[in-house]
Amino acid sequence: MSFHYEVVFTCFLQDDTPDTVLDALRWHLGLASERPAELDEEEHAYPLLSPDPDSRLPGGDFASLRRQSRGFMAGRQLHAWGLCSRNLWLDDMMGDLITILDLLAPHVEEPGFGGYFREESDVETTVFTFRDGTYGSLKT
Repeated sequence: MSFHYEVVFTCFLQDDTPDTVLDALRWHLGLASERPAELDEEEHAYPLLSPDPDSRLPGGDFASLRRQSRGFMAGRQLHAWGLCSRNLWLDDMMGDLITILDLLAPHVEEPGFGGYFREESDVETTVFTFRDGTYGSLKT
C-alpha cells in the first residue's frame, strides 16, 4: 500500500524571474498544456503540481502563479511572482521534490519558508526553506 503526502509550495519569486522558469512552472501547475522545449524530458517527465480534480485532500488540490504587488519603495511599485500549490503525491513521487526545489530556489525573492510536505495522516510537517539561491535541509 502506498503512502500519500500533502505537498505545498508557497513563496514569492523575483519579478525578473526568466520566462523559461515561469513557462516551466506554468506547465508543472497545469496552466499550460505543452512542456516547454527547454525542459529535460527525463527530469520533467510529467507536470508535478497540476491539480487533480479528484484529489482526496480537504478542499482539493490547488495551483496558482500570478504577478502580485508587493508594496512600494522609493515611490516605485514592487512586484513578484506569487506561487502557491497544494497537491496530493504518492510516496514514489517524493523524489521529484528536488526537481521543483531546483527550479524555484535561484529565483526566490526572500529567504525563509518555502512550503512543506506531510504524510496525509501525520500532524507534523517537514518544512523546506530557501536561502542564497538554494534550498535548506528538509526539517520536521
